[in-house]
Amino acid sequence: MNFKNKLKKISGGWFFLFCIIFIYIIFLIFNKQIYLDSLSFFNQIILKIIPIFIFVFVLMTLSNYFITPKLIIKHLTEKGLKKWIFAIIGGILSSGPIYIWYPLLADLKSKGLSNGLLVCFLYNRAIKIPLLPLAIAYFNWQYVFVLSFTMIIASIIQGVLLSKVLDKKILQEAK
Repeated sequence: MNFKNKLKKISGGWFFLFCIIFIYIIFLIFNKQIYLDSLSFFNQIILKIIPIFIFVFVLMTLSNYFITPKLIIKHLTEKGLKKWIFAIIGGILSSGPIYIWYPLLADLKSKGLSNGLLVCFLYNRAIKIPLLPLAIAYFNWQYVFVLSFTMIIASIIQGVLLSKVLDKKILQEAK
């Protein structure tokens, strides 16, 4: 096997890591101050986000243990404000690729889940708990809080609007 084929077998993540290590080695050899400054910056960022990562890990572990598909179906088919809150929390806590969720969401829709709640759930998947520490580190917690709150409110508005539009369209098609 030649070098080109071996290089193709390396995944993109590993290739990126090797490139970064190579760049660090180059800076270590030619400009030690840039190397030390970048390491110092890296250490500052890591020290800021490690406690948040630990908190997120514990929260995700607990949510994966206690939140089951049966529990989701039970709460999303309830009446009133509770189902909207559960759709928001469920969307935020959901993890993994979206195509994994499509069968469950289709099943919920066949059991009477409204289009608005589906929109709300899918919209809130954009708020990712594992990414919040990094966002807080780069911006600040106030910015991340306002952004998340705005996204939650927008998910409700979009869900209600879509429900109204689709319900009206379905009624017109039924006539």
